[in-house]
Amino acid sequence: MAIKVAKFRDVSAGTQPGQFMIGDREQVHSLEDLDPTFKMLIDDPVTAAIGVISPSGLINLTPVWFSYAGDKVLLNLAEHRKKTDWIRINPNVTYLLVNPNNAYHWLSLKCTVAREIHEDDPEEGARVTEHLNSIWRKYIGQGDEYMLRDPGMNERRVLFELDVTQIATFGVP
Repeated sequence: MAIKVAKFRDVSAGTQPGQFMIGDREQVHSLEDLDPTFKMLIDDPVTAAIGVISPSGLINLTPVWFSYAGDKVLLNLAEHRKKTDWIRINPNVTYLLVNPNNAYHWLSLKCTVAREIHEDDPEEGARVTEHLNSIWRKYIGQGDEYMLRDPGMNERRVLFELDVTQIATFGVP
């Protein structure tokens, strides 16, 4: 499946007519095909903000760790969180990854849930735990296992696999 990419015009080299409008559009077939200046935002430990729609219709924004595999974005959440239920009700999730060194260099991904995997699943549950551990290593870099589980409960995780439908890019590093 092709993913539509809208490339906003960059203003880092100075003002220009039609600045902040979409300059070019292209299609990519995988996140691996992104321009390297934007692929770095998904490969490096850049915290993403996700937008999900609550039952009241308001958009809820939350910072999350970002990961992907091939053409799927992976979102690992605690089962008991409200946003987990909200995603099940409305399976559309938007990501925004902003370069921490330059707020005028960013990438936005519009995604739709393709499937979810529960940590208790007898066949694939270990994958959910390993994914959680791998993003812990990517973002924290200390230890092999995720260390923030709520000790007051038997916290279980769910892994959402998301299809990317649209991408918007802006700026240079």
